[in-house]
Amino acid sequence: MNEARKGKIVKVAGPVVVAEGMAGARMYDVVRVGELSLIGEIVELNGDFASIQVYEETSGIGPGEPVVDTEAPLSVELGPGLIESIYDGIQRPLNVLYGIEGEFMSRGSEQPGLNREKKWHFKPVVDNGTKAAPGDIIGEVQETTLVVHKIMVPSGINGTLENVSEGYYTVEETIGVVNCEDGRRTELKLMQKCPVRNARETRSRLAPTELLITGQRVIDAFFPISKGGTGCVPGPFGTGKTVVQHQLAKWVNAEIVVYVGCGERGNEMTDVLTEFPELKDPYSGEPLMKRSVLIANTSNMPVAAREASVYTGITIAEYFRDMGYTVALMADSTSRWAEAMREISTRLEEMPAEEGYPAYLGARVAAFYERAGRVECLGNPQREGALSVIGAVSPPGGDLSDSVVQATLHVVKVFWSLQARLAYQRHFPAIDWLTSYSFYKEYLKNCFEDKEQGQEMEAMTVEAMSLLEDEAELLEIVRLVGADALSPRDRLALETARSIREDFLHQNAFHEVDTFTSMEKQYEMLKTVLHFHKQAMEAIKAEAETAQIFKLAVREEIARAKYIPQEDISKIAGIRQIIDEQMKQLQTSAVS
Repeated sequence: MNEARKGKIVKVAGPVVVAEGMAGARMYDVVRVGELSLIGEIVELNGDFASIQVYEETSGIGPGEPVVDTEAPLSVELGPGLIESIYDGIQRPLNVLYGIEGEFMSRGSEQPGLNREKKWHFKPVVDNGTKAAPGDIIGEVQETTLVVHKIMVPSGINGTLENVSEGYYTVEETIGVVNCEDGRRTELKLMQKCPVRNARETRSRLAPTELLITGQRVIDAFFPISKGGTGCVPGPFGTGKTVVQHQLAKWVNAEIVVYVGCGERGNEMTDVLTEFPELKDPYSGEPLMKRSVLIANTSNMPVAAREASVYTGITIAEYFRDMGYTVALMADSTSRWAEAMREISTRLEEMPAEEGYPAYLGARVAAFYERAGRVECLGNPQREGALSVIGAVSPPGGDLSDSVVQATLHVVKVFWSLQARLAYQRHFPAIDWLTSYSFYKEYLKNCFEDKEQGQEMEAMTVEAMSLLEDEAELLEIVRLVGADALSPRDRLALETARSIREDFLHQNAFHEVDTFTSMEKQYEMLKTVLHFHKQAMEAIKAEAETAQIFKLAVREEIARAKYIPQEDISKIAGIRQIIDEQMKQLQTSAVS
C-alpha cells in the first residue's frame, strides 16, 4: 500500500473519525480504521486531513491508531449467489457470519459478499471471436429455479472475446479473456464489482407504460405504480407502513425483489427473514426467496451503515435490471436513512438546514429515486429492464410537512397516504383514498388483454372514486342535520361508498385468499359493487324503499366475494345475477 495513503487518527466523534496524513486520498475511498481494521468511507477532505464515516461501532478506537486507504470506492460484488442472500448495509453476508461467529458479529469482520468456493455452471451464449462491449451478455448461470443469472461484460471493456468455454467456475475463476482495443488483455469472471454511489449506465430511458401488479386492491385499482415507477408510503406510527411494504415485496409481479430494511426495528426485520423462506411465489409456486435479496440494517446497527444500505440495495437492483429483468426495490424506511445523514452531517459540523437535516437532503433523496425507471439496457442482445422503487417514510407524529416527506413527494409519482384514523378503525391497508394519488393511473387499462375490459375498469374506478368523494361531503351533512334529511339517492350513495370501502378497499393481509387479488378478480368485485348500485337506483325509481334494498340477502354475498378463490371467480359474476333477481322481486312488490 502506498505510504502516502496511510494516516493516523487524530479525532473520534461517534461514527466520524478524522485522520491526518491522508494527502492523495479521494472522496468516497474506502479505508480501514484502527487496529481492528474497521470499514469506513472518506466523506470530507481538508488538506491532508480526511473525515471518515465508519460503518461499525467505534468504541475503543483512539488517536494515533492507523488508517489505511484501500484506494477504491465503496463497492458491491455482483454475480451468482446474490439471490437468497441476506446482507447487512455494506454487503456482508449475515447468514454466513452467523454460521462463523454466532449471534453477535465481531467488529472488523471480513467476509466477501459472494461465496468464493461454490462452483456455478456457466453456459456461454456467444462464440469466441465475438466483439464485446460493456453490458453484452456473454453467458448464463442458472442461479435458482426462478432466476437465470446473465453474465455481462463489465464497464470500460471493449474488444474481442477469447477462451470463453462452458464449465463449472467459482466467481473468481477466469471464464474468458477480452483482447481490448487498447492492447490490454482483460480476464472476465462471473463476478464484477460496482461502486454503489453512482447509477449504472443505460442506453436510454423509456416511458413506464406497464403497471406493476401488487395484488393490493386499493393500490392496483385506484393508485397503481408502474414498472420503473417511484412511490412513497408515508404515515404515522402504527398505520401499517411496514405491512404494506411486506405485502408488496411478497406479491408484486416483479421478477426480482430487493428488500432493504433501513434502520427498522429488529423484530420487524426478523418477520421478513423468517417469513420469506416459507412464502410461496403466487406466480410460480416456488419459495419467494428464490427471487429475493434481503438487506438487513436494523435500528441497533451502526448509523453510518444505515446510510450506505440504500445504495447497496439499489446497486444490486440495477444490476438485475441491466440483465433485462423487472425489479422492485422496497426501502423501509427512508426516514431512518435521512436521520443517519443528519447525524453524520452534525458530526462533520456541516451547516444544518430545516429540522437539522443537511442542506443536500433533497438532492440525495432525488438522486436515489431517479435511479428507478424503465430503460433500454447497454449491450447485446437488445433488452429492456425496469426498476421500481417504493420507499416508506416515517415522519414524526405523522406530520406530512416533514422535510423528508416533502423532499420525497417532489420526486415520486405515487403517494399512498396512510392515515391513523383508518388504522384505528381497523381498516387496512390504511391508505386514504381522498389524499393519495398516482400519475400512472392512465396505464390501468393496459393490465387487461381485453381492451374493452380495461377501459371499463378505468371507468369503474372513476365512478367508485366519485362515490367516495360524494360520501365525504354527505357525511358532513349527516353530522349537521342527520341521515333522515338525505334523499333516497344520497342514502344509496352513502351505502354504496361504504360497500366500496368495506367490501373492496379493505383487505386482510393475513387471510389465505384475501391477501392477494388478481386484476381479473378486482374487475369482477368492483363491477359487482357498482352493479348493485346501478340496479338499486332503478329500484328507487320504481319507488322501492331504501331500507328494503339495504336488507337484501345478496349484500352478504357481495361482502364475501373477496374470499372467493381465484379459480372460482366465475362465482362473482353469478352474484350479479342474484342481484338482478332480488332487485326484480323488490321492484315487483313495490309496484303491487
